[in-house]
Amino acid sequence: MKTDLSFPTLLERFFTQRLIGQRQASPHTIASYRDTFRLLLRFASHRLHTAPSALALEELNPAVIGAFLDSVESGRGNSARSRNLRLTAIRSFFRYAAFEAPAQSGLIQRVLAMPSKRYEKKLVGFLTRPEIDALLAAPDRHTWLGRRDHAFLLVAVQTGLRLSEMTRLRRDDVALGTGGHVRCVGKGRKERCTPLTKQAVQVLKTWLQEPGRGSGDVIFPSQRGSQLSADGVQHLVKKHVLAARRTCPSLIQKQVSPHVLRHSAAMELLHAGVDRSVIALWLGHESIETTQMYLDANLALKEAALAKTAPANAPSLGRYRPEDQLLAFLKGL
Repeated sequence: MKTDLSFPTLLERFFTQRLIGQRQASPHTIASYRDTFRLLLRFASHRLHTAPSALALEELNPAVIGAFLDSVESGRGNSARSRNLRLTAIRSFFRYAAFEAPAQSGLIQRVLAMPSKRYEKKLVGFLTRPEIDALLAAPDRHTWLGRRDHAFLLVAVQTGLRLSEMTRLRRDDVALGTGGHVRCVGKGRKERCTPLTKQAVQVLKTWLQEPGRGSGDVIFPSQRGSQLSADGVQHLVKKHVLAARRTCPSLIQKQVSPHVLRHSAAMELLHAGVDRSVIALWLGHESIETTQMYLDANLALKEAALAKTAPANAPSLGRYRPEDQLLAFLKGL
């Protein structure tokens, strides 16, 4: 007969056996789940006056988890979407616990039944072509940092790579000859190649001639030569957006994050008439439906559709009738 494991043992095995050993989850997923449980354990420990290592599974009931999720929003200022990501991590653990602690099936089912919070889905933010040009012109290319930042921003806004994909790029991932492209492994461990424009190829060729820092393998290293952190990239983008606002005032009204550069790449492709299925492949989307959000945000397409419609007070032209065959013959002479 199977004996239920203690909560600390369950949690350790969830990370080592389930996530790392069986599912081979990405470092990003493991870090996200880890942070969720660190926050949950600290909250539960304070609420129940029990050390995290002494907590029992039954103490993490829906009431405690619900209060924790509320505190994530109110105390930490997280969005409803971030709250739902925390709940996803907790559910994943309890699904694992259902096999290892069958005696707690009632509790586990109640936790798994906790609903995600609905939230308003806003249109994606993106930069227009003048705003992109202003941002790319902002870095001071007389300095090493400025040349790195210019190359980073250009590749990001042209390829649409995710932040983690950009920071993990190595020299072997880039081909700058005929058919220049970058290779990366994105979500779901899917490898994809993204073509580079002639401008991006030339900028990268020039950048890669710079003296290497650290191991010299990272394409966009920090000043110490290590891989750029997420915070480092956010600081980089924020700094140059502030500078670009002086020449492009429309940027003042926009919140520009590294992910907005990805959205901007998608909108550039959409404005160029590229099919949604190609954009989904370009960005590494799991489903073509994910690309729908760019159509929703594209006002230019909606305006073009509106221009094709007749005004409300326009006279009716009647039903189309083909021209008489004999008259058509005479007209063609």
